[in-house]
Amino acid sequence: MTTNRERSEAKLLVPSLMFVALVVAAVASLGTPLITSVATTFHVSLDSAQWTLTIALLSGAVATPVLGRLGAGPHRRATILATLAVVVAGSALTVLPLPFGWLLIGRAAQGVGLGLTPLMMGVARDHLPEDRSAATIALISVVSVIGAGVGYPIAGLLAQYGGVRAAYGLGLCVTTGAFLTAWRSIPEAPEGRSGHVDVAGALVLAGGLFLVLFLASETSLWSHHLAVAAGLAIAAVLLLCAWTAFELRSRTPLIDVRAVRHPAVAGANIAMFVGGIGMYLLLTLITRYAQTPRSAGYGFGLTTLVAGLVLVPFSVLGFVAGKLTPRIRMRIAAPSLLAGSAVVVGCGFVLFAAARSNLAELFVAMGVLGFGVGSFSAAMPGVILAATPKSETSSAMSFNYVVRSVGYSLGSAIGGLVLAAGTKTGHLFPSDGAYTTAALVGVAAMAITTMTGLALARQRSAENNPTAAATGAPSQGRSGSPEGRTGQDRKRAADT
Repeated sequence: MTTNRERSEAKLLVPSLMFVALVVAAVASLGTPLITSVATTFHVSLDSAQWTLTIALLSGAVATPVLGRLGAGPHRRATILATLAVVVAGSALTVLPLPFGWLLIGRAAQGVGLGLTPLMMGVARDHLPEDRSAATIALISVVSVIGAGVGYPIAGLLAQYGGVRAAYGLGLCVTTGAFLTAWRSIPEAPEGRSGHVDVAGALVLAGGLFLVLFLASETSLWSHHLAVAAGLAIAAVLLLCAWTAFELRSRTPLIDVRAVRHPAVAGANIAMFVGGIGMYLLLTLITRYAQTPRSAGYGFGLTTLVAGLVLVPFSVLGFVAGKLTPRIRMRIAAPSLLAGSAVVVGCGFVLFAAARSNLAELFVAMGVLGFGVGSFSAAMPGVILAATPKSETSSAMSFNYVVRSVGYSLGSAIGGLVLAAGTKTGHLFPSDGAYTTAALVGVAAMAITTMTGLALARQRSAENNPTAAATGAPSQGRSGSPEGRTGQDRKRAADT
């Protein structure tokens, strides 16, 4: 009876975790397809309307490490519910007929929900059977990425026929559903966990991350006020260095910096950072290209609704890749999968650079991107959790998601800078060649990511089979995998 009950609870828990992760990702991304509608509705500039997306990314990056530490403690369930309550309240502010400032506050509250994804992974690792936790964690990672593709077309449809308030009303409905789902299904954390939060460290890290993401989003600051931008960049570096030193001395650090320095974890975060730059760069390039009017000499002049449909292949193939990755992991090590996934994303850049004369080619490039991003996101947790204690799952993955947020923001900023450099004086739109240049930058980013993944794979092989590494022979693990397994790896087989 107990076994049957546990299986029944596990079946309910998995879709609940997936739903919460999908909702917070989709709601946080609602700012992108609604920027033009917000500018028109609230009579603000496009740069001001852009902050409806930027502020959600900022609040998410700042909240993620704090929620990760709270999620590693005994009050994880309360943390999840309280965070979802903040997201619901923020969603209500975006719907009410209030001034633009209140909309930004609401979007900031919605962005806090981005920090819940690592907590969903921690719940899965603690409460699901070992044979299901790895696959569930991989899918949670995937839906946190493809959630943007789910939200875009629906938000575009609602904005086109019901206005911007109706689109944000979707966020209120689904976040309320996520809160009720979590209330019914999220279990308490295992006993014996420490729930102490390093408040001082959290504030210093928040300041450093805010400056980094602010500088990444405000690209005009670099061209018009270089001295101010350079000063803020130096301040950001100093804050992050001070935070690192403080965390190394703390008995209860916000993030275990020593664990982050583990070669496998550090390499995975480098791959996530550089890969995130490339992935988000291509995502923004394709959506912007699709909406450029034909009068510019290229583009398709798509409406917000139709442009959102371009993201459907991204979401569908991303989910397919996420489902396939755990099976592929039986034969291929996670670091090798990271490298292979980076190659796939790089192929998406090549396709976009070489062929974008019709809409079908954009759909193909977006599908290739989705498949690469899905497999990359599904493989990433395995690399990190292989070197992470079970109790630190939320904290370790939180740091990885902070790195991802910074990478995404820089990818968007780099894309904007390249296109701005390719815009002639007096012209509204960049030249077609600027998109090719930006695509080549993305190819370079994914090449670096591929090399990082291959280096991780070689290191894993050498650690698991020192004799083979010394003689140059290939290391063979279970099921013919090139990934050998240490005793600790075998113990965590389902999670890695």
